[in-house]
Amino acid sequence: MNFIDDLYDRYRNHLTGEEEDASIIINGILQEFNDNDIKKLVTTMSDQERFEMLTLFLFEKFRLKMAEEGIDQFENQEDLKFYH
Repeated sequence: MNFIDDLYDRYRNHLTGEEEDASIIINGILQEFNDNDIKKLVTTMSDQERFEMLTLFLFEKFRLKMAEEGIDQFENQEDLKFYH
């Protein structure tokens, strides 16, 4: 995606390799976008990129809902078997 490539090139020398780099940069950029900017960006995406974007968004929302409801890998503690 050209937008991401351009953004990466712009900030490449400022990155530390931490996930927070991406969050700070993307949040900063999107805060300056208006609705038309967002619509323009989305319309420049391929069908596959829009699919991936929506998939990641819905996955993250679903994951957060599970965490909010207390559903995690240890919810069914009685199903765990411990061997000594």
